[in-house]
Amino acid sequence: MIGEEILTISNLQKSYGTNDVLQGIDLHVTRGEIIGYIGPNGAGKSTTVKIILGIEEGYTGEVKLFGRDIADGNIEYKRKIGYVPEIAEVYDNLTAHEYLTFIGELYGMDFDLVDYKAKRLMELFGVGEVYYSRISSYSKGMRQKLLIISSLLHNPEILFLDEPINGLDANSVMIFKEILANLAEQGKTIFYSSHIMDVVEKISSRIILLNGGKIVADGTFADLQNQNKEGTLEEIFNQLTGFNEHKEIGERFVTIVQEV
Repeated sequence: MIGEEILTISNLQKSYGTNDVLQGIDLHVTRGEIIGYIGPNGAGKSTTVKIILGIEEGYTGEVKLFGRDIADGNIEYKRKIGYVPEIAEVYDNLTAHEYLTFIGELYGMDFDLVDYKAKRLMELFGVGEVYYSRISSYSKGMRQKLLIISSLLHNPEILFLDEPINGLDANSVMIFKEILANLAEQGKTIFYSSHIMDVVEKISSRIILLNGGKIVADGTFADLQNQNKEGTLEEIFNQLTGFNEHKEIGERFVTIVQEV
């Protein structure tokens, strides 16, 4: 049911030695939201996601997914999650057919159903002709499409995407945006993390900006525009993170390049 709270994070804190990566994150996420989860490198985005996924431990605070504390020892909630990491290791010696059916069966899906869905999704994404080819022969864009398909095969309720359009051509990006919009309409919740601000700006129903382990902005793009002086998301991002040296650094960089 759209509007139902699907993820609740309360006072989430995580440190690595003396480095306080997360400093008290509070978050309430409802079903059907597309959340642009952004921030500079080291802000705590990946750490937050890894904690939710159950990959990262040693945190304080509470994380509830689908109404249950993820620390209660029951890992069934992971069957409802899809994940596309920024950097993923794929079994190069397998074919897409072998890899995707393997992933589907890990989620408890019937082999014939996985095979059918995987082949059709590969065809729709324009890579059906390499379904039985080894992944080692794939281009970067083909691999990215494979990862996206593998994250969706089991029809997850919540999807975490980290730089998911890396390597995709313009037509595939348009298809991917439509996929996300349709998933949200079906009540799926999406966390979209990227440094490509114009894409985040266009696809997100809500934008959350982390800086220094804290949430410094949370709202629709229109909300963020009303609360800040700047116009584009990139400009708002720079304003809230205190980064305003890009023009000077760019000019100095080119000056050095041109030295003879």
